[in-house]
Amino acid sequence: MAKFMDVHSGFFGVTAQQLQEAHERDLAIQKDEDVRFERAWLDPDLGRLFCLATGPSKEAVMRIHERAGHPTPEVYELPIEV
Repeated sequence: MAKFMDVHSGFFGVTAQQLQEAHERDLAIQKDEDVRFERAWLDPDLGRLFCLATGPSKEAVMRIHERAGHPTPEVYELPIEV
């Protein structure tokens, strides 16, 4: 499986609880696309949310986020890791 990092914009003022709820919406349906969301990070001042996932494709990650209610076109494959 490949690793992916995605970036969401517009998450200004989001709380840790709201981040957890959004992450749980992904987790609830991730198996439908054989995706595994590993972590999520948030900078509420910049309104940026970052998610790390493994899965078969960038499109699979995007479909889960879309269905969970927080779509993003910014999904990047991470082919090199140290």
